[in-house]
Amino acid sequence: MPDSQAPPGRSGWQRFSAVAAALPLLLLWDASGLDLTLAHWFGTPEGFPLQYNPFLQSWLHDGARQLGWAALALLIASVWHPIGPLTQLPRSQRVWMVTAVVASLVLVVAIKAMSRTSCPWDLAEFGGSAAYVSHWAWGVKDGGDGRCFPGGHASTAFAFLALAVWLRDVSGTASNRVYLAVLILGFTLGWVQQARGAHYLSHTLWTGWICWTVAVTLHSLASRRSTSGLSRT
Repeated sequence: MPDSQAPPGRSGWQRFSAVAAALPLLLLWDASGLDLTLAHWFGTPEGFPLQYNPFLQSWLHDGARQLGWAALALLIASVWHPIGPLTQLPRSQRVWMVTAVVASLVLVVAIKAMSRTSCPWDLAEFGGSAAYVSHWAWGVKDGGDGRCFPGGHASTAFAFLALAVWLRDVSGTASNRVYLAVLILGFTLGWVQQARGAHYLSHTLWTGWICWTVAVTLHSLASRRSTSGLSRT
């Protein structure tokens, strides 16, 4: 039986409404120009003192990435060997869920590959050679290496928003716990990269929104296919 706390039949448009409602807030943050202000909290004219901090670099960057791959491997295994609330999801839905996680990661990497935005540690005011240019200034080179938007490290956690979205169908309690854990981890990893000079806060915010949008979109498609299949039987 599904968890009694799971919302009954939350429609796709409600999920998309929540995603859409977050978009103006992200745009307002971008317009505020506070990204650079926050970068100055961690950076100096000589660079970012925490860039090569052993704990941040080895444990919260490299270690977190390895844990993310391990978590993805376990989630893939759950397609055939589910545990806990995942047993209440049909295998086809578990496949869609894993697909959403992978698609989120791939999309973030693809956008980064096309981005001409450089990282804070590349800026001239922090000892580099690049000029600050908004990540929305498409095609404008800033003199740096680019490929810094959105935040790839934060996607290690935010990609698992798909797990929370799918769990909402069977267990509101489990879904809320996953949402909370993913958000805490995602913003923690984003903060790590901010402190090291690798990203701005907006990169973390947009990464979360992109992953959330992918999850909600694919969940809607999966639900429609499931409903269509039932109607034909």
